[in-house]
Amino acid sequence: MPVSPNFKSVHTSNFTVCFTQCTPQGYLKYTELCNLLQITAAAHADSGGISFTDLQHADQAWVLSRMRVEISELPKWRDSISVKTWIVSMENSRSVRALEVWCGDKKIIGCETFWAIFNTKSRRPEQLSLPYHHFELFAARFATTQRVSKVSLPPDLVPCGDHTVVLSDLDIVNHANHIKYLEWCLDHSDPCIVFQRKITSFDMNFMKELMFGDRVVILATAHDRDYTFALQKEGKNCFLLRLTTED
Repeated sequence: MPVSPNFKSVHTSNFTVCFTQCTPQGYLKYTELCNLLQITAAAHADSGGISFTDLQHADQAWVLSRMRVEISELPKWRDSISVKTWIVSMENSRSVRALEVWCGDKKIIGCETFWAIFNTKSRRPEQLSLPYHHFELFAARFATTQRVSKVSLPPDLVPCGDHTVVLSDLDIVNHANHIKYLEWCLDHSDPCIVFQRKITSFDMNFMKELMFGDRVVILATAHDRDYTFALQKEGKNCFLLRLTTED
């Protein structure tokens, strides 16, 4: 698709929080938050001519490698919110994208994501095949107080469950979507930290893709206000999650 005539280097998508996206307390689920962030990033790529459809001409796709989300408050049912996004850096096969969630004139959530281009046939990373110089890059404009980073793996993780990838976990790239990884871990967390909106930030590292029928073991541990989860397939880490909560 050609670059949209309405393309802007800072893109905004507007949403109204629907009841199907909410917890029993009426606040946006953390997984649905990540879904809105993903939709906004995709819409920006689409308007800039580097979407999944565009990249598929070269058998390429964007895949999420790391993500950090910082939350001051969650939107609730019927809230109108705006999600803003821009590209911090883009080089070869890698890109850093920032996102912010606004409710009215108040920023309530910041996010930084690290993406890679990979070939959907070879399943290997490679250089972006499309032009992107019409995107202005904002190398000093960040949406989070801490940058996206690797999650450290504590030595005392213990198994707390398992999951086998099913049809509803798959996305258009034919692997488990990153939101599902978070969902599986939250399903094995303390319900209190979810229902009482105690999560102030979370970091996710996506290390290996999971396909239909793959089985993972879910491991977890807690230290003070930090909770760490790992998904392992055949003893190897596929995903790491660190949750930070308020006192």
